[in-house]
Amino acid sequence: MLTIHGLTSVFFLIVISACSNIADKTGAATDPIHSPATKISTHTNSDSIRTIHVFVALCDNKFQGIVPVPSSIGNGQDPKNNLYWGAGYGVKTFFSKKSSEWELISAQTNPAEHILERLLFKHRSKNIFLLADAYDGEYIREATVDFLSSSAGKNETAIEVNGKKIYFGGVSDLIAYVGHDGLMDFSIEQRFEESNDKKRKAIILACYSKRFFSPHLKQTGASPLLWSTGLMAPEAYILHDAIQAWANSNSPEEVRSAAARAYSKYQKCSLKAARNLLVTGW
Repeated sequence: MLTIHGLTSVFFLIVISACSNIADKTGAATDPIHSPATKISTHTNSDSIRTIHVFVALCDNKFQGIVPVPSSIGNGQDPKNNLYWGAGYGVKTFFSKKSSEWELISAQTNPAEHILERLLFKHRSKNIFLLADAYDGEYIREATVDFLSSSAGKNETAIEVNGKKIYFGGVSDLIAYVGHDGLMDFSIEQRFEESNDKKRKAIILACYSKRFFSPHLKQTGASPLLWSTGLMAPEAYILHDAIQAWANSNSPEEVRSAAARAYSKYQKCSLKAARNLLVTGW
């Protein structure tokens, strides 16, 4: 769940151990069902525009089933410093400061219930927009449900750019989840039935995401472009390089390879191990 870079190296093993303790659970405990706006998406974007919606559940020592990480990066109500958002390899920092491919267009605080910050990025050379939402870590269940609802073609989100609306949520071409695998801790009884025949792709960067998300994702009709078979550090360089390969219209296997190379580079593990961890398809 954590990076092995510098200061936080010791905590990588701690959090992996935390996930190991719950990896055999099937989510027997059921929380009250979250009821997001599940309106079926009715709008479409121009054929010349592709959109990506990223749902980030902020790392949270208090409200998530993990062994606590350093308090400075494990406060789920502090996006600025959070491991998966404002820290060095968080989505906000990596895409806005460490990437030459993406330009930050706008930032908004508290744009919707449970979302602490929303960022809009534009690809510098392609007509692709990326919307990233940082969910309060206490509401990881809501982030998970909203991701799955969007994967099913619901939860349409409109963002105005230069006087024109661009649609995300269920209208997106690619939908991603980043964070702790909350389905290790709770079950979701809600069904996520496919609402239309749009060919959506999904990326799920969380521990054992293929195992725990499969039953729900199959309902949505979305295709798994990238997910994991084991314990992992869901950091933004994986998402970044996978998206770049997708943006270049590469095949799912090429997307997987790009993600694996990034993971191998930053985590200093073998490429074979990274490819075994990050997989594509069912």
